[in-house]
Amino acid sequence: MKEQAPDSAVATYAFAVCRSLEPATVTRLPGLSGEAPVRSLPFGTLTAVVQHVPAADFIDEAWQERLSDRDELERCARAHHEVVSAVSVGGPTIPLPLATLYLSDASARKALASEADRFHAVLKRIENHDEWGVKVYAPSTPTDIARPTTPPAVSAPPAPGAGLAYLDRKRGIQQRRERHQEETLRIADEVDAELRTLATAFRRLRSHGQELAGNRRIQILNATYLVAEHRVHELGRLAQSLRQRTGAQIEVSGPWVPYSFVGEV
Repeated sequence: MKEQAPDSAVATYAFAVCRSLEPATVTRLPGLSGEAPVRSLPFGTLTAVVQHVPAADFIDEAWQERLSDRDELERCARAHHEVVSAVSVGGPTIPLPLATLYLSDASARKALASEADRFHAVLKRIENHDEWGVKVYAPSTPTDIARPTTPPAVSAPPAPGAGLAYLDRKRGIQQRRERHQEETLRIADEVDAELRTLATAFRRLRSHGQELAGNRRIQILNATYLVAEHRVHELGRLAQSLRQRTGAQIEVSGPWVPYSFVGEV
Protein backbone atom coordinates (compact mmCIF):
# COMPACT_ATOMS: atom_id res chain seq x y z
CA MET A 1 0.00 0.00 0.00
CA LYS A 2 3.01 2.29 0.01
CA GLU A 3 3.13 4.88 -2.78
CA GLN A 4 6.03 6.99 -4.00
CA ALA A 5 5.61 10.67 -3.06
CA PRO A 6 7.43 13.85 -4.09
CA ASP A 7 9.98 15.19 -1.62
CA SER A 8 8.04 18.39 -0.86
CA ALA A 9 4.61 16.79 -0.42
CA VAL A 10 2.53 16.00 2.62
CA ALA A 11 1.37 12.40 2.46
CA THR A 12 -1.39 10.47 4.22
CA TYR A 13 -0.17 7.79 6.61
CA ALA A 14 -2.76 5.14 7.52
CA PHE A 15 -2.67 3.29 10.84
CA ALA A 16 -5.82 1.22 10.92
CA VAL A 17 -9.34 0.57 9.66
CA CYS A 18 -12.42 0.37 11.87
CA ARG A 19 -16.15 0.93 11.60
CA SER A 20 -16.29 4.26 13.41
CA LEU A 21 -14.06 6.41 15.56
CA GLU A 22 -14.67 8.89 18.35
CA PRO A 23 -12.23 11.74 17.45
CA ALA A 24 -11.14 12.29 21.05
CA THR A 25 -9.75 8.75 21.09
CA VAL A 26 -6.74 9.66 18.98
CA THR A 27 -6.43 13.44 18.62
CA ARG A 28 -4.01 13.72 21.54
CA LEU A 29 -1.72 10.98 20.26
CA PRO A 30 1.50 12.13 18.53
CA GLY A 31 1.34 9.40 15.91
CA LEU A 32 4.36 9.22 13.61
CA SER A 33 5.33 12.87 13.36
CA GLY A 34 3.46 14.91 15.95
CA GLU A 35 3.21 17.73 13.38
CA ALA A 36 -0.41 16.98 12.45
CA PRO A 37 -3.28 15.39 14.38
CA VAL A 38 -4.18 11.75 14.11
CA ARG A 39 -7.72 11.75 12.69
CA SER A 40 -10.46 9.74 11.03
CA LEU A 41 -10.90 9.42 7.27
CA PRO A 42 -14.31 7.95 6.35
CA PHE A 43 -14.63 5.80 3.22
CA GLY A 44 -18.00 4.25 2.57
CA THR A 45 -19.29 2.74 5.81
CA LEU A 46 -15.78 2.29 7.22
CA THR A 47 -13.22 4.63 8.74
CA ALA A 48 -9.48 4.82 8.32
CA VAL A 49 -7.28 6.29 11.05
CA VAL A 50 -4.72 8.53 9.38
CA GLN A 51 -2.24 11.37 9.84
CA HIS A 52 -0.55 13.82 7.51
CA VAL A 53 3.22 13.27 7.51
CA PRO A 54 6.10 14.77 5.52
CA ALA A 55 6.30 12.56 2.43
CA ALA A 56 10.07 12.99 2.23
CA ASP A 57 10.39 11.06 5.50
CA PHE A 58 8.80 8.01 3.90
CA ILE A 59 10.22 7.81 0.39
CA ASP A 60 12.02 4.54 -0.22
CA GLU A 61 15.50 5.90 0.56
CA ALA A 62 14.43 7.54 3.81
CA TRP A 63 12.44 4.49 4.91
CA GLN A 64 15.30 2.11 4.17
CA GLU A 65 17.52 4.31 6.31
CA ARG A 66 15.00 4.03 9.15
CA LEU A 67 14.91 0.26 8.77
CA SER A 68 18.66 0.18 9.36
CA ASP A 69 18.34 2.30 12.54
CA ARG A 70 17.03 -0.02 15.22
CA ASP A 71 16.06 2.75 17.63
CA GLU A 72 14.21 4.74 14.99
CA LEU A 73 12.41 1.66 13.68
CA GLU A 74 11.34 0.76 17.21
CA ARG A 75 10.07 4.33 17.76
CA CYS A 76 7.97 4.16 14.58
CA ALA A 77 6.60 0.71 15.48
CA ARG A 78 5.66 1.85 18.99
CA ALA A 79 3.96 5.01 17.69
CA HIS A 80 2.04 2.98 15.14
CA HIS A 81 0.97 0.43 17.76
CA GLU A 82 -0.06 3.15 20.22
CA VAL A 83 -2.58 4.50 17.73
CA VAL A 84 -3.87 1.03 16.82
CA SER A 85 -4.28 0.10 20.49
CA ALA A 86 -6.18 3.31 21.27
CA VAL A 87 -8.57 2.72 18.37
CA SER A 88 -9.15 -0.92 19.35
CA VAL A 89 -10.63 0.12 22.69
CA GLY A 90 -13.68 1.37 20.82
CA GLY A 91 -14.32 -1.73 18.75
CA PRO A 92 -12.81 -4.22 16.30
CA THR A 93 -9.79 -2.72 14.57
CA ILE A 94 -7.68 -3.83 11.63
CA PRO A 95 -4.05 -2.73 12.01
CA LEU A 96 -2.49 -1.73 8.71
CA PRO A 97 1.16 -2.54 8.00
CA LEU A 98 3.84 -0.17 9.22
CA ALA A 99 4.53 2.57 6.62
CA THR A 100 1.19 2.34 4.82
CA LEU A 101 1.39 5.61 2.91
CA TYR A 102 -0.72 7.36 0.25
CA LEU A 103 -0.17 10.49 -1.84
CA SER A 104 -3.31 12.15 -0.47
CA ASP A 105 -6.55 11.57 1.41
CA ALA A 106 -8.32 10.99 -1.91
CA SER A 107 -5.76 8.37 -2.89
CA ALA A 108 -6.13 6.68 0.48
CA ARG A 109 -9.93 6.59 0.21
CA LYS A 110 -9.77 5.06 -3.27
CA ALA A 111 -7.23 2.37 -2.35
CA LEU A 112 -8.89 1.40 0.93
CA ALA A 113 -12.38 1.37 -0.61
CA SER A 114 -11.16 -1.21 -3.10
CA GLU A 115 -10.61 -3.57 -0.15
CA ALA A 116 -13.82 -2.74 1.68
CA ASP A 117 -15.33 -6.21 1.30
CA ARG A 118 -12.26 -7.81 2.84
CA PHE A 119 -12.19 -5.27 5.66
CA HIS A 120 -15.84 -5.96 6.49
CA ALA A 121 -15.17 -9.73 6.57
CA VAL A 122 -12.14 -9.31 8.84
CA LEU A 123 -13.96 -6.96 11.21
CA LYS A 124 -16.77 -9.48 11.51
CA ARG A 125 -14.31 -12.28 12.29
CA ILE A 126 -12.35 -10.39 14.98
CA GLU A 127 -15.29 -8.64 16.65
CA ASN A 128 -15.39 -9.49 20.37
CA HIS A 129 -12.18 -11.48 19.98
CA ASP A 130 -8.60 -10.96 21.16
CA GLU A 131 -5.30 -12.48 20.19
CA TRP A 132 -3.49 -14.60 22.79
CA GLY A 133 0.09 -15.79 22.49
CA VAL A 134 1.18 -19.16 23.87
CA LYS A 135 4.76 -20.31 24.32
CA VAL A 136 5.55 -23.82 25.55
CA TYR A 137 8.91 -24.97 26.87
CA ALA A 138 9.95 -28.61 27.15
CA PRO A 139 9.94 -30.39 30.51
CA SER A 140 13.38 -30.57 32.08
CA THR A 141 15.84 -32.80 30.27
CA PRO A 142 17.13 -35.67 32.44
CA THR A 143 20.66 -34.98 33.63
CA ASP A 144 22.13 -38.12 32.13
CA ILE A 145 21.07 -37.15 28.61
CA ALA A 146 21.58 -33.40 28.90
CA ARG A 147 25.26 -33.61 29.82
CA PRO A 148 27.74 -34.32 26.98
CA THR A 149 29.55 -37.59 27.36
CA THR A 150 33.27 -38.10 26.84
CA PRO A 151 35.27 -41.28 26.71
CA PRO A 152 36.92 -42.23 29.99
CA ALA A 153 40.45 -40.96 30.41
CA VAL A 154 43.04 -43.63 29.66
CA SER A 155 45.63 -43.80 32.47
CA ALA A 156 46.00 -47.56 32.48
CA PRO A 157 45.13 -50.40 30.15
CA PRO A 158 41.30 -50.64 30.08
CA ALA A 159 39.64 -53.61 31.70
CA PRO A 160 38.30 -56.24 29.33
CA GLY A 161 34.96 -55.11 27.94
CA ALA A 162 35.33 -51.49 29.14
CA GLY A 163 35.14 -50.10 25.61
CA LEU A 164 31.99 -52.07 24.83
CA ALA A 165 30.38 -50.95 28.09
CA TYR A 166 31.15 -47.32 27.22
CA LEU A 167 29.59 -47.69 23.77
CA ASP A 168 26.50 -49.30 25.32
CA ARG A 169 26.12 -46.38 27.75
CA LYS A 170 26.53 -43.88 24.94
CA ARG A 171 24.00 -45.73 22.80
CA GLY A 172 21.53 -45.77 25.71
CA ILE A 173 21.94 -42.03 26.27
CA GLN A 174 21.29 -41.38 22.58
CA GLN A 175 18.16 -43.50 22.66
CA ARG A 176 16.87 -41.66 25.75
CA ARG A 177 17.63 -38.35 24.09
CA GLU A 178 15.62 -39.38 21.03
CA ARG A 179 12.71 -40.54 23.20
CA HIS A 180 12.78 -37.25 25.08
CA GLN A 181 12.71 -35.33 21.80
CA GLU A 182 9.78 -37.39 20.55
CA GLU A 183 7.95 -36.75 23.83
CA THR A 184 8.46 -32.97 23.59
CA LEU A 185 7.09 -32.97 20.05
CA ARG A 186 4.08 -34.96 21.23
CA ILE A 187 3.49 -32.48 24.05
CA ALA A 188 3.69 -29.53 21.66
CA ASP A 189 1.12 -31.14 19.35
CA GLU A 190 -1.15 -32.01 22.28
CA VAL A 191 -1.10 -28.48 23.70
CA ASP A 192 -1.69 -26.92 20.29
CA ALA A 193 -4.53 -29.30 19.43
CA GLU A 194 -6.37 -28.64 22.68
CA LEU A 195 -5.95 -24.86 22.51
CA ARG A 196 -7.30 -24.87 18.97
CA THR A 197 -10.62 -26.20 20.28
CA LEU A 198 -11.14 -22.83 22.00
CA ALA A 199 -9.97 -20.66 19.12
CA THR A 200 -11.79 -19.13 16.19
CA ALA A 201 -8.47 -19.05 14.30
CA PHE A 202 -4.87 -19.93 15.09
CA ARG A 203 -1.34 -19.68 13.77
CA ARG A 204 1.59 -21.86 14.70
CA LEU A 205 4.76 -19.81 14.50
CA ARG A 206 8.41 -20.75 14.29
CA SER A 207 9.77 -21.78 17.68
CA HIS A 208 12.77 -19.97 19.08
CA GLY A 209 15.99 -21.83 19.74
CA GLN A 210 17.46 -22.55 23.15
CA GLU A 211 19.70 -19.46 23.04
CA LEU A 212 16.79 -17.09 22.33
CA ALA A 213 14.61 -18.72 24.95
CA GLY A 214 17.25 -18.18 27.65
CA ASN A 215 17.79 -20.07 30.91
CA ARG A 216 18.63 -23.19 28.88
CA ARG A 217 14.92 -23.66 28.20
CA ILE A 218 13.96 -25.23 24.89
CA GLN A 219 10.87 -23.74 23.26
CA ILE A 220 8.74 -26.40 21.60
CA LEU A 221 5.67 -24.36 20.67
CA ASN A 222 5.20 -20.73 19.69
CA ALA A 223 1.62 -20.09 18.61
CA THR A 224 -1.11 -17.48 18.64
CA TYR A 225 -4.86 -17.96 18.96
CA LEU A 226 -7.89 -15.78 18.21
CA VAL A 227 -10.20 -16.35 21.17
CA ALA A 228 -13.67 -14.97 21.82
CA GLU A 229 -13.85 -12.74 24.87
CA HIS A 230 -16.40 -14.98 26.59
CA ARG A 231 -14.03 -17.98 26.37
CA VAL A 232 -10.96 -16.36 27.91
CA HIS A 233 -11.63 -17.97 31.31
CA GLU A 234 -11.62 -21.37 29.55
CA LEU A 235 -8.23 -20.57 28.05
CA GLY A 236 -6.73 -19.94 31.48
CA ARG A 237 -8.17 -23.13 32.95
CA LEU A 238 -7.05 -25.24 30.00
CA ALA A 239 -3.51 -23.85 30.14
CA GLN A 240 -3.28 -24.73 33.83
CA SER A 241 -4.62 -28.24 33.18
CA LEU A 242 -2.08 -28.78 30.40
CA ARG A 243 0.76 -27.64 32.66
CA GLN A 244 -0.20 -30.25 35.23
CA ARG A 245 -0.72 -33.05 32.71
CA THR A 246 2.37 -32.51 30.57
CA GLY A 247 4.91 -31.03 32.98
CA ALA A 248 5.74 -28.41 30.36
CA GLN A 249 6.16 -24.71 31.07
CA ILE A 250 3.27 -22.92 29.34
CA GLU A 251 3.27 -19.12 29.12
CA VAL A 252 0.12 -17.30 27.99
CA SER A 253 0.25 -13.62 27.03
CA GLY A 254 -2.46 -11.19 25.98
CA PRO A 255 -4.97 -9.95 25.22
CA TRP A 256 -3.52 -8.32 22.10
CA VAL A 257 -4.93 -6.51 19.12
CA PRO A 258 -5.34 -9.37 16.60
CA TYR A 259 -2.45 -8.45 14.29
CA SER A 260 -1.99 -12.09 13.31
CA PHE A 261 -5.56 -12.51 12.05
CA VAL A 262 -6.25 -9.53 9.82
CA GLY A 263 -4.77 -10.88 6.61
CA GLU A 264 -6.67 -12.57 3.82
CA VAL A 265 -9.96 -14.24 4.72
